[in-house]
Amino acid sequence: MQNPRTMADIIELSPGGLHEQAAARLRAMLVEGRIAPGAKLNERELSEALHVSRTPLREAIKLLAAEGLVDLLPNRGAVAVKLTEADVRHSFELLAELEGLAGELAAARIDDAGRQELRAKHYEMLACHARGDLSGYYRLNALIHAGISAAADNPVLASTYAKVNARVQSLRFRTNQNEAKWQRALHEHGQMLQALDARDGLALRALLKQHLEHKRDTVLELMRTGALPQQAQS
Repeated sequence: MQNPRTMADIIELSPGGLHEQAAARLRAMLVEGRIAPGAKLNERELSEALHVSRTPLREAIKLLAAEGLVDLLPNRGAVAVKLTEADVRHSFELLAELEGLAGELAAARIDDAGRQELRAKHYEMLACHARGDLSGYYRLNALIHAGISAAADNPVLASTYAKVNARVQSLRFRTNQNEAKWQRALHEHGQMLQALDARDGLALRALLKQHLEHKRDTVLELMRTGALPQQAQS
């Protein structure tokens, strides 16, 4: 899959909201693995790469730390989050329940415009898959999941979901680098939209939970085979 441009490359920085835009590019670098899990964030190198001074960069790092993508460690500074197998199991266990609940609520509460918007994103995502554009695919994939969460119309659920999901974004990104698993994920997304169109909340809940369980199993498999790094169990 050839895709020379990544999400971090195409996000342009402008004077307004500089630290938010720096955070967006830094977030993409973390999700796509351009900054390895457990790696220390080098402020000088990142300032040069993002073309920002250290003040907005530090604000961006604080924002990502609040999201759970970065850990602020004593005597080490900012470090890209690195999860153990136990962290992964616990995070995906909770995510499956959160996304399942969001799906059930969304099926009852989403309007026609919302359904059409999600389907449009789905078709864009299919086009990215056809081009082998993993970055574009993941960006749209994340927007679809976030859109279902937003359609549940429960801000407490949405904020909790966003917080937990942030810590496993980079792991979710890597689960589609196997073509067979990528095809399965596409099929599952198609089924989700069918359940949403039918306003079948229980079916959508079950599909989302199964989808997250498949993601969890793939991540754990990659970690155990050494394809993904992890910290030693404590």
